Amino acid sequence: MPVTPPAGPRRLPPLPDLAASLGGALFLLAGTAGLVPGPAAVALAVAGGSALACVRLAWLAGVPPTPFPGAAPAPRPPAPAARDHAIPRPAPGTRRPAPGPGRSGTADQGRSEPTGRQARRVALSRRVAAILDAAVLVAGLTVAVLPLSDPAHRLPVALVGLGLTAPLHAAALLRLPGRSRLPGRERLRRGVDVLALTVSLVFAGWMVLPVGPVPVAARVASVGGAVALAVLAMAAMAERRRRPGAARCHAGAGLTLAGLSLLVVLLAYDAPDRAMSAVGPPLLAGALLTAAGARRTSAGERPHHGVAPAAWPRLTAPAGVAALAAGVHLGTAGEFTPAAMALGLAVIPPIMVGELLAAADHRRRVERLAASEASLRRLVGAEADPADSAPLTRADLVRVLPRRSGGALLVVDLHGEHATAPDAAVLAEVRRRLRAGCGPHDLVARVGDTEYAVLTDLGPVLAYALGTRLLAALVEPYPRAGGVVRLAVSVGLAETTGGEPEDVFRQAGLARRRAVQLGRDRVEWYDAYLEEQLVRRLDLERELPGAVARGELDLVYQPVVALADRMPVGIEALLRWRSPALGTVLPAELLPVAADLDLLGEVGRWVVDRACRQLAAWSEGGRELWMAVNVTPRELAAPDFVARVATALAAYDVPPERLVVEVAEPAVGAELSTVVARLAGLRSLGVRTALDDFRAEHASLAQLRRLPIDLLKVGPHLVAPGADGQRPLIDVVANLGDRLGVEVVVEGLESDGQVAGACRAGCRYGQGFALARPATAERVEAWFEEYPSASR
Repeated sequence: MPVTPPAGPRRLPPLPDLAASLGGALFLLAGTAGLVPGPAAVALAVAGGSALACVRLAWLAGVPPTPFPGAAPAPRPPAPAARDHAIPRPAPGTRRPAPGPGRSGTADQGRSEPTGRQARRVALSRRVAAILDAAVLVAGLTVAVLPLSDPAHRLPVALVGLGLTAPLHAAALLRLPGRSRLPGRERLRRGVDVLALTVSLVFAGWMVLPVGPVPVAARVASVGGAVALAVLAMAAMAERRRRPGAARCHAGAGLTLAGLSLLVVLLAYDAPDRAMSAVGPPLLAGALLTAAGARRTSAGERPHHGVAPAAWPRLTAPAGVAALAAGVHLGTAGEFTPAAMALGLAVIPPIMVGELLAAADHRRRVERLAASEASLRRLVGAEADPADSAPLTRADLVRVLPRRSGGALLVVDLHGEHATAPDAAVLAEVRRRLRAGCGPHDLVARVGDTEYAVLTDLGPVLAYALGTRLLAALVEPYPRAGGVVRLAVSVGLAETTGGEPEDVFRQAGLARRRAVQLGRDRVEWYDAYLEEQLVRRLDLERELPGAVARGELDLVYQPVVALADRMPVGIEALLRWRSPALGTVLPAELLPVAADLDLLGEVGRWVVDRACRQLAAWSEGGRELWMAVNVTPRELAAPDFVARVATALAAYDVPPERLVVEVAEPAVGAELSTVVARLAGLRSLGVRTALDDFRAEHASLAQLRRLPIDLLKVGPHLVAPGADGQRPLIDVVANLGDRLGVEVVVEGLESDGQVAGACRAGCRYGQGFALARPATAERVEAWFEEYPSASR
């Protein structure tokens, strides 16, 4: 079983953010070097980031968001292939391959409709985005007007900007979705953390301000900025794991207010222009962080409950800030005033209280986790029927997962009649085999009717080996009275490093679905491409029903030409789905979904009807061409298929010999008898038949004699010379076609050399980009005008 590589590293910031940051850095360097006036450098440095953030926030305020996390990027049409067909390639009766390059994925879950609560959350998120947009705009305009203002008016402008930005940020942050009321102990700890950081920041400001009287504006801005920065920084650190989007919004607001406060202090002290460059980085980073956080929050971020906030930054940051400020002041001034010493000592009590509270919280958390882990071990080791155990277990694993970072989570799914309706003996044996295959420190829990989860500390490669061992053990027969029981098993694996517990469970579940789609009895590894394909599959399954009624299906037409004179002799109709939501969808992606949704018959009827109508329209213009349509063996197997074709021909008064029904040779094998019968029925009507994608293998040659066909379509690979200068296979196929009375069409011709090779082999007809590309009916008609005498 192949090992899928683990997901790659986290993505870099988007290109616009990198460009804005790089441009801002260059302007600030120019301002520091004196090449550009300080206020102008700051305005130019902040302008790009603020404009980018404002545009994103305005878009969020006016456009409904998409789900997050796990949301797919905007749908994009699949890459065009040199040759496409309106038929699926896998043989009938087999399971379709998993998503890969150029393939569609499958999924076994649906999507729920938005509820009233979700609608209210969306409306709230859009209002928050609008308020944040106003805050970022005001902050950006504040620095933008500085170069245009008289130096005497710059301080009032900065004060007004700070006075407007602060309440806007406060109003937005208090409305962020997912905000919960803190318990009394958490409020106490948060207050102590904020107090410690505030005192340390005020002390740092005191140390770096010039000796002498402090202007009122500088005093208010420094103290107010310290308080705001402390509150927002602690909120960001507390929410970093539980609500990452909200944490970014808090951090962005803190940086923005800190930058404006620093601007007020510099202007109050009439600092030199070069010093203004220090204002740029926090304002630029604050704008971009605010927009990024709002995007994540408005996209439906779900709070992760029970996740402990990181303790060390909250405890060490105040001490570090105070120590650094004291060191800088000692190096420059050489001594401390009594007031400065008192303020510095005031940092110590809240830090000590914070340490005690953190230690108590850590002790309680460890006790709870230990109790949960012990409960899980008792659950797994119990000899009673697991169905009698607590409905205990996914939530317990979610609480344990943060302690097991660096390992992996395996989701094991059982399939079969005895998996959906198990008895106590089978369940007990499943539990025993799981426990026997795992290590002493691995946790095993039942998380569903037929699902088990295994949490291990092993790395990804060893975890994959563990999944393989468990799979081998679980697929062995289970002794039972009256015989044995066999179960099919699918295992999905996801790493626990760097992910929230619910995300890890979701990723392992997606990998488990891939294992199901690939035929079960296998282990699959989560990767980001898998998730993208599964989301794409869900979108296809949601949009395809009703596409025919909505008029979203379309046909494009690729001419078939006579190789001797390049005159058109026929047309192949190729299916397209023009989805307003998903873009243009090709048959290779469309038809597997249609087959799973039992919509192939509806789509196939539409294709035959539309092709016959178009053929009738061209016939009225004097064009005597054939029209080829692709069908699948499943469509051919329908009892009324021949009758439906006859009805369509009669409805548009199309001569039967002008219609060609194509079926792909690789898909024929499992349904050979049915395909032979249906093709014979079509030929009895006068309809011509074709075998597409002929492979020229031994099995293909053997079944070719049984199939009642008029045309044989082969790929360009048969035109290339064989190994050691042997004759091209197209020569053999052309000779065989002559003996059987079958015309050979070489498709997929993309170069003049391939066209020449087909001509040398004696093939009469060709098709491909080198001759004519697929196009709409109108463009094909225009192409026909170049061949006024075309008629075959």
